[in-house]
Amino acid sequence: MTPAIFGLSGPRLTADEKAFFADCDPVGYILFGRNCEDRDQLRALTDDLRSIHGRDRLLISIDQEGGRVRRMRPPVWIDHPAGGAYADLYRLAPASAIEAARVGAELIGRELAEVGITVDYHPPLDLPQPGAHDVIGDRALGTEPMQVAALGRAILDGLARSGIVGCIKHMPGHGRSTTDTHKSMPTVTASEEDLAHDLAPFKALASKCPMGMTGHLLFTAWDSENPATLSHKVVQDIIRTEIGFDGLLLTDDIDMEALSGSVPERAERAIAAGVDVVLNCWAKMDEMVGIVERIPALSPEGARRLERVHSAMGPPADSQPAAELLAKRDALLALVGKNA
Repeated sequence: MTPAIFGLSGPRLTADEKAFFADCDPVGYILFGRNCEDRDQLRALTDDLRSIHGRDRLLISIDQEGGRVRRMRPPVWIDHPAGGAYADLYRLAPASAIEAARVGAELIGRELAEVGITVDYHPPLDLPQPGAHDVIGDRALGTEPMQVAALGRAILDGLARSGIVGCIKHMPGHGRSTTDTHKSMPTVTASEEDLAHDLAPFKALASKCPMGMTGHLLFTAWDSENPATLSHKVVQDIIRTEIGFDGLLLTDDIDMEALSGSVPERAERAIAAGVDVVLNCWAKMDEMVGIVERIPALSPEGARRLERVHSAMGPPADSQPAAELLAKRDALLALVGKNA
């Protein structure tokens, strides 16, 4: 099995994609707006992916946080708020915010499960700092570790109630970024003592989630030459040891301009640093072929961690109808306006 998660070029698999995926057997797939037209089309697409592998439990993933980061959009799918909405409510009524976040995530999960998606890259546990780039911004669940961990745990629980596996991101923390990693690599010069603050929410949830994602930031306190995704020290000493994360660890999109070198070279360096799986989003066949040629097969440790992800996929729990969940979420979030 190839330790990569690949993107798809459009709303339907091409013949070349089917042949390539059948041959290289990637860990899974990631979907974007270009892949999501409507419910019937999307369900047919995920069914086609399963038919390639001949198994129901397959890692088919998406970024569906709400707000700016959502690939399945209205009017076909529900309008979900960004994490900042739950952060605002937490300052007023923590218990209500936790319940709203859980219900909101269950709603997201219902929609994903309906179309055959099994993994959501959610929640972000980043703690934004004053003056940081707004690439995190209103996606953040707050600025205090305990609050972010509490809301993050609620989101993981809500997704799980729908049979969806969440993914904590962006380890070891994206909140101090001064640039958008899609465009360039940020250098974080904070001390190890200050960075301990950023690690706290990840440490709190490390054992609660079987998947995690790195960020493409350079932390001079830990490794002055390599960004976290490509740093053996950050992956092993900080993410695996200090945070204590033993789940399936994947890169943020390996195509981002924060990283240098060809995409296959980046993939090779990430795997060498100790990341389990490379995330490659843009469905460029030459780059996908190059990745397969340069990286080794999924390690035994990666296979063990992937099996934990597969085991966490399941049928939705019995719950309220979606309309009732939506009404409950919105009523809780409306408490902020009533108390303004």
